Amino acid sequence: MAVSDTATMGTPSCTDPVALHEWYPISALVEITPGLVHRTQLLGGAISYTRTPGGSRPVVWPSGGEASGAEVDGLAVDHQLPVRVKFGYVWTTLGRPEHELFDIAECDEADRRIQNGGSIMVATSAPRAIENFLDMGHFPYVHTGILGAEPRTEVLEYDVEVTDEEILATRCLFFQPQAALSASDGQMTEYVYRVPHPYCVMLYKSVPTDASRMDVIALFCQPMTEERVRAHNFLCMVDAVNSDTALKRFQQLIFGQDKPILENQSPRRLPLDPRAETPIRADKSSISYRRWLSAKGLTYAVIPATAPSPTPAPTPAPTRSS
Repeated sequence: MAVSDTATMGTPSCTDPVALHEWYPISALVEITPGLVHRTQLLGGAISYTRTPGGSRPVVWPSGGEASGAEVDGLAVDHQLPVRVKFGYVWTTLGRPEHELFDIAECDEADRRIQNGGSIMVATSAPRAIENFLDMGHFPYVHTGILGAEPRTEVLEYDVEVTDEEILATRCLFFQPQAALSASDGQMTEYVYRVPHPYCVMLYKSVPTDASRMDVIALFCQPMTEERVRAHNFLCMVDAVNSDTALKRFQQLIFGQDKPILENQSPRRLPLDPRAETPIRADKSSISYRRWLSAKGLTYAVIPATAPSPTPAPTPAPTRSS
């Protein structure tokens, strides 16, 4: 059986239970050739995956089990990992999640253009990639002439709601010269950001041709190691004009502008201590995201916040004998 090898070994496997018992995307389903074994990394461990020779279903297993073990539709593997197929991607886990994957209601709308906008490896941590996705402040400087432009650089006040399940940022408004491929002119674009997973984030944004609806763009991160991520760009668009290729190319243009910024951030792991990096008002979503990860007890791909040293009790003044 042929093998496509994209894995790189050398990083210890994850021991963080929060990260371990979570679902992760590893590939767009249509990009898995039936009968071809692909290899990649997840949480520092090597895994293999394919679609059964008939193409009926995906199979994922820890690498090293291709030659022995139980037979699955003509494929011999040692130990199958749990699999879910959702949003057009194959998801798996190295642990035992007690929850299912989140939903995106817009995926059920018949006229949506749903596809993978590209799976791109980036030398950064998954939380850094998520934080960058949440940041509107970089639009005019990194995506000049498309998602922003000087002098209109102000991030207006917006709302953030945090629950155990997710983070939701609403009333996010920003002027964009070309908010989407379908846009014919600049506009004040409304955003809603949603973080339903430690390493996944989505934004809902105004459709230039239909003010009543919102496009959905998501970043589903596959943490290969603590400082290397495979970013799956998910598109769920309302666009009756442009081709799938054109939509994908536009998304890759945007992400290609972000990639060098992400790879030059230091440290690569996201510091969760609020004192580690100076926040500004525009960073409200980022601050909430860091606190949310910290509250979950996540330690993989982050620099955990250190508990402040207790303030010592004042030493009583010595008493004088009369």
